[in-house]
Amino acid sequence: MGRVANCHCRAGPDSGTAKALLESNEVILRGAIQRRYPLTSIAQIQVRGGELQFRAGNEAVALELGAEEAAAWARKLLKPPPSLADRLGVRPDQPTFVFGQVQDPVLASALQGAVTSPAGQARQWLAVLLKASDLQDLLQALQATPAPAVWAVYRKGGRGEQGAAPGDAQVREALRAAGYRDHKTSAVSDTLTATRYARFNPAA
Repeated sequence: MGRVANCHCRAGPDSGTAKALLESNEVILRGAIQRRYPLTSIAQIQVRGGELQFRAGNEAVALELGAEEAAAWARKLLKPPPSLADRLGVRPDQPTFVFGQVQDPVLASALQGAVTSPAGQARQWLAVLLKASDLQDLLQALQATPAPAVWAVYRKGGRGEQGAAPGDAQVREALRAAGYRDHKTSAVSDTLTATRYARFNPAA
């Protein structure tokens, strides 16, 4: 969603100036007030006197954004968030080739009805990288059949230590060396995250 404002805030018993960020899956307050509110916890959204007001769990929150900006934040918060399939661009008319085993039920549901077996017919790949060998296997597969784009799915917080499951930096380094550039990220579940890499053509 990507909105940012420096404003006076009230959050439960606390008040003060904070930097408020409206992200794709949470509202974050930084500064005199430190809070993270998942969008799924936010309810009773309204605009009053230039304030954006809502409840998050048992806490009442008010952000003094001004009438116009508060209304814009409210519209964003009230808009249903895109599904995981939408965020990944997974649709029956945009077939995805799956590399690896999809064990996460949320990801499996997003892929339902939009997977193709011939890798060469796919508009994009989705590679599940949960073991140390998975990244190397993916690189070998991409050498044989280059993909227009690849969603790399791996565990959140992975550091890519020797012999461990690949982490963000390790995946990025390997795929960039293979001719792909990262340009989009998406949370997948509580334990998995994904980064999309598009094939890079320097002559284009």
